[in-house]
Amino acid sequence: MVQRALKNFLQFRPWTSVEQYGVVQSMAKRVVFFVSDSTGITAEKLGRSLMTQFQGVDFTVRSQRFVDTEKKAQQLVTELNRVAKTSDQRPIVFSTLVNPELRELLAGAPCLLCDFLQPFLQPLEAELKMTATPRVGRSHAVVFEDQYAHRMEAVNYSLQNDDGGSIRQYEEADLVLVGVSRSGKTPTCLYLALHYGLYVANFPLVDEDLEELRLPKALQQHREKLFGLSISAERLHQIRTERQPGSRYASLKQCRYETSQVDALFRNKSIPHLDVTVMSVEEIATTILNRLGA
Repeated sequence: MVQRALKNFLQFRPWTSVEQYGVVQSMAKRVVFFVSDSTGITAEKLGRSLMTQFQGVDFTVRSQRFVDTEKKAQQLVTELNRVAKTSDQRPIVFSTLVNPELRELLAGAPCLLCDFLQPFLQPLEAELKMTATPRVGRSHAVVFEDQYAHRMEAVNYSLQNDDGGSIRQYEEADLVLVGVSRSGKTPTCLYLALHYGLYVANFPLVDEDLEELRLPKALQQHREKLFGLSISAERLHQIRTERQPGSRYASLKQCRYETSQVDALFRNKSIPHLDVTVMSVEEIATTILNRLGA
């Protein structure tokens, strides 16, 4: 389960609302390149944030990481030329290239270039009265080793305490997520651990708990750490069907029962909770932190 959740956590699935509600519409098609001389994390995050504002466009995404030599940059320019000719639309490029010579090469290509660094470097240099010293990969380097080590320990904690795996360690938890199976608990735990260094465990509520509207004994002494994730029956049915099609577990009737009961349990036990039906993992995690005042 952890491996599957981690795969889903790392995989980007754009336009969830369109997929979820079956909206079919004619979309313009554009090719997008995320270009970086390092991991590409910054270019992808910022680029995807911008892309979400244009849901009438069908984006085909390509990631070009570690473009850190003139040869690689030239190869990229050749590919941009090819795409521009074959698609009759110039590609869109989101770039975090640091090397000014490589940025200049890219600027000459037939593309819409969105350079995430250059527009801000000159104003910062003027304000700080100093010249920037570009270095590839600095934005994601291990600068504060103690913080990095803590985040890795938090990830290990979440993996060890997935799906009620080790309730003896709940004393160490900053937060314990509860909800029905496949409501997004595991990927949210991993995100909170990886990005914020929080020790987050998760515990699935099963039929016996839901039928009696009671908290499992393992959770009762940790009520102040609990946070619930709720989800619509239709969305839960869709997710479970992808995993176990035709099963009672995935049936709409079972999903309606579980989601109704878990919401009642959250209300009866005054457990803070969040409807995650149309939310991404990033939105779930940051909303939880905001609700908790963190």
